[in-house]
Amino acid sequence: MTVTIKAADLPSLVGQELEPSSWLEITQERVNRFADATNDHQFIHIDIEQAAKTPFGGTISHGFLTLSLVPFLMAEKAWEVEGAEMAINYGSDKVRFLAPVPVGSRIRARQVLLEVTQKTRDHWLTKTAVTIEIENQEKPAMIAEILMIIVVK
Repeated sequence: MTVTIKAADLPSLVGQELEPSSWLEITQERVNRFADATNDHQFIHIDIEQAAKTPFGGTISHGFLTLSLVPFLMAEKAWEVEGAEMAINYGSDKVRFLAPVPVGSRIRARQVLLEVTQKTRDHWLTKTAVTIEIENQEKPAMIAEILMIIVVK
């Protein structure tokens, strides 16, 4: 269920945690496509046999692949801002990759709105704490503070 709010009400939501996103499987095909897109073909991501001999026990996702999935995972459970024309990625603070994401595992996002600043009449800057969880693992894959500009009409 999507909840629609007014931009002026965003500050009242600071500190609230949204429902976690759905689980998303990290497939070898996705990892391979990311390797091709970024020219990062390190064996721990794409060579199943060689990666099996490492402490990871198999191939793992690129950390930046995990980070690149954050907007998709966040959007699934985000509040809908009335009159919003777009949300623009403004950057990230404090990104940390805490645990490898094994290929074949599933991840999801948990998010808590940390700060809201009205920059102009129609631009709102949000900072959201995002934790990427790995299914059946206690330690998260990643934590970050994600910055977005919401542009309203």
